[in-house]
Amino acid sequence: MAPKHDFPVTFADIEAAAKTIEGAVEVTPAFASDTLSALTGTEIFLKFENLQFTASFKERGALNKLLSLDEETRKRGVIAASAGNHAQGVAYHAGRLKIPATIVMPEGTPFTKMKHTRDFGARVLIDGASLTQAFTRAKALADAENLAFIHPYDDPLVIAGQGTVALEFLRQVPEIDTLVVPIGGGGLISGIAIAAKAIKPGIRIYGVEAKLYPSMRNALKHEQLDCAGQTIAEGIAVKDPGAIAQKVIAALVDDILLADETEIEAAIVRLLEIEKTLAEGAGAATLAAVLGKRELFAGRKVGLVLSGGNIDIRLLSNVILRELAREGRIMSLVVSIDDRPGVLARVASLIGEAGGNIMEVSHNRLMTGASAKSADLGLVIEARDDTHAGEIKDRLEQAGYRVRGH
Repeated sequence: MAPKHDFPVTFADIEAAAKTIEGAVEVTPAFASDTLSALTGTEIFLKFENLQFTASFKERGALNKLLSLDEETRKRGVIAASAGNHAQGVAYHAGRLKIPATIVMPEGTPFTKMKHTRDFGARVLIDGASLTQAFTRAKALADAENLAFIHPYDDPLVIAGQGTVALEFLRQVPEIDTLVVPIGGGGLISGIAIAAKAIKPGIRIYGVEAKLYPSMRNALKHEQLDCAGQTIAEGIAVKDPGAIAQKVIAALVDDILLADETEIEAAIVRLLEIEKTLAEGAGAATLAAVLGKRELFAGRKVGLVLSGGNIDIRLLSNVILRELAREGRIMSLVVSIDDRPGVLARVASLIGEAGGNIMEVSHNRLMTGASAKSADLGLVIEARDDTHAGEIKDRLEQAGYRVRGH
């Protein structure tokens, strides 16, 4: 039997939230991944919250909160501060319920999240260099315009709504013995932990933060890690974690892991390539943590919550190309050549014979420190893997060309 805790959110609240939002949010699928299981050395099960209508779990808590408001409050309207997913959840369901919504978003919020929030009918204000500053502006507007502030994570009704993820996940895959959940403000993992521990008291729960924003880890472990910078996981780039969440995580969560930018980028690409599913940085952080801590999860049945899939297409393109470059599947070379007819064709033939595919070519004749009869040939080449990339480079060098880059 699960121990009793004095939280403002109970398992009964989460069960009630499930009934309240039933039919208005997706019961998202949960599947095993044989390929990711082999890659990580554990049994991996994925909960696809990126398949919600707004591509994020956030609409669960937002709707549960909105439906609790009285008629007079609904007429006046609501306001929220968000880097995107909470904004879309509030905007979409407020629109459905004919509740006026204002969303304050920080500068640097991905364009796709701004656009979708506006498309759902919300008034969008871009204000503040950080989410903390956007919060301050939203709270001031809430007071000035008498609007109900919908907190993204530090609200019992919001937390109860997010906890419905665990109700579904453990019903769909009851054999799970470990859950890995992203942490921003802590609303999602709080709701999940309360529900999961009530259903299955022995279950292990791990939170994951972006290494650049370890605010919850700092708060609970009394560490002084820096909390700033540009992260691919802007959905969990939170400096001020929730007070409710801190109590719940301290009592129910086994540990908080950190995932760095390279690990998160790699996880985004793995999910896209293997599972054909698009996860944003915050959503992919769970897989990044397991890939980075294989020994911790070895032999266990691990459920990963893919919390969202809202990522700017331009940014996604950059992430894919960067990961291909890290794996050696795309390499950039500079080949020093004699500037005479036929040399470019010869270099191209050597690359083709080695099985490489030339993606880009640039011809630079303006190196003032070299002979006027020479040129630099810039090449972007696609290879099968890092070993094959090395073979292509060796083939050029064996033919007598000086090659720089990797």
